[in-house]
Amino acid sequence: MKVTLNRKKVAVIGGGITGLTAAFYLQKIAEQNNLPLDIILIESSLRLGGKIQTLRKDGFIIERGPESFLDYSKNVRELARDLDIEDQLIRNNEGKTYVAVGSGLYPIPNSLMFGGPLGVSSFMTSGLISLSGKLRAAGDLILPKKEVEDEPIGDFFRRRFGQEVVENLVEPLLAGTFAGDIDHLSIQAMFPHFYEIEKQHRSLIVGLKKESQSENKKVAESYETFHNGLATLIESLESHLQAKSIFKGVKVEKIEEENEQYKIHLNNMAPIKCDSVILTTPYNVAKDILKDFNILDELPKMNYSTIATVTMAFKRDENLLKKDAMTFFVSRNSNYAITTCTWCNHKWNNVAPEGYDLFRVYIGRLGDEAIVDLSDTDIEKTVLSDLQKSIGIMESPIFTVVSRWKQAMPQYAVGHESRMEKLKQSLTEEYPQIKLVGSSYDGISIPDCISQGKKAALEMIESIFEKQFI
Repeated sequence: MKVTLNRKKVAVIGGGITGLTAAFYLQKIAEQNNLPLDIILIESSLRLGGKIQTLRKDGFIIERGPESFLDYSKNVRELARDLDIEDQLIRNNEGKTYVAVGSGLYPIPNSLMFGGPLGVSSFMTSGLISLSGKLRAAGDLILPKKEVEDEPIGDFFRRRFGQEVVENLVEPLLAGTFAGDIDHLSIQAMFPHFYEIEKQHRSLIVGLKKESQSENKKVAESYETFHNGLATLIESLESHLQAKSIFKGVKVEKIEEENEQYKIHLNNMAPIKCDSVILTTPYNVAKDILKDFNILDELPKMNYSTIATVTMAFKRDENLLKKDAMTFFVSRNSNYAITTCTWCNHKWNNVAPEGYDLFRVYIGRLGDEAIVDLSDTDIEKTVLSDLQKSIGIMESPIFTVVSRWKQAMPQYAVGHESRMEKLKQSLTEEYPQIKLVGSSYDGISIPDCISQGKKAALEMIESIFEKQFI
């Protein structure tokens, strides 16, 4: 790297989707404006991408981590356009969504998965909720709103719809997606949209219906991924970055201030000095890296849930049950150990060769992490038993891929928003050249992380050069 007295250096710590996006836009803006800026990306593992990891095997496309995204604000599409891979984006097929309660699978409106309204007619005729539960849920139409700054997701929806709807609908959908405990997760941090609807319309049912009729409502049309898997995004980002600026297998041990710069101590290299830092690691790791600073001392550690994804391939069986299913979520009141199951080749046309079925299952959630520590063989037996009970699979899988994610899913506890606002304010006032972004802070989805990475890059480069670029 060319280094002169006038050049500036930014270190991006963490090579997941947030860090890669930040590094890409730092480089892109610097090149477009001929800025004297060097960028380094430091990743502790030997591969980039974080939880995004695609296995391509014998014509199958297997996602070990997330398998798709809902791109409400087109953050992924804009990045794909900048990378010239927008033409590789694909949308999911249509199919039914079910919730498992007891030993049965009950269909739910697909509109719920894309931010649409809770259709009263379809809800009232569903066997998922008892008559008394439906009557209690209808109370949302007349109940007053509650003036509260934040509360657990479970409390919020129990207040609006009652316990049965929470147990049989809300908790399965959210636990299957975020592997979290709805009695600790923050409604304001995780689902600010619902929080605002109650403030604005009082009734969630009325508010969602009004929003669905509004031309300005942002609703994702479907799930999206890339034709050759989500790793397409990671591979493209890496290929666009200067190879000499990427350090893999290098762990950051701590950061110190030194002569108006930052000194980054590494486990297997000499320290690196830089002018600015974008830190995208999980919050608890960042807290340790910044132990010599005082900005995180008063904030508590964050909880993370542990999960595993289990992908199984089978020769196609035309006698399986629920052949219209795309996904089913699992209530705690069910007879299953799994939390979510996706019939991948129903959802996507490109993930399995003709004549084969591919199923992807989540196991584990906060409070039930022990199942993830079972052997691959025992996990396979558990999942196969649940697939037999739910959709009638009787054959052994052709192969099984088990991917464990320890302490992987950040849990935004009640008060998360106010804590993060306090942290951002402290950083701005005391350490303006350090930014904390990523799934631990302002959203855990792929689009959220891309948005954070891009915003951090723009704000940092404008701060360094004291000039607006967009």
